[in-house]
Amino acid sequence: MKKITVLLFVAATAALSSCDYQKNNTVKQKDVNEGNERIYGVSPEAPARQLENKYEATPEDMARAAKVKETLYGK
Repeated sequence: MKKITVLLFVAATAALSSCDYQKNNTVKQKDVNEGNERIYGVSPEAPARQLENKYEATPEDMARAAKVKETLYGK
């Protein structure tokens, strides 16, 4: 009976202490890229400029993707 009580106490303590687990798990440090438009765009809320590269798919890419899907999933 005593082992069950100790086990329940340990389980309850672990469950209650895990509620604020990430609360103090932070590191405050200076952002070395602050103001860098390549990373943050024109403002921190704007999308990053490095994400603007878009590539058009060629017919060879489409055929290769279809071949891979056929290999993985069959017809």
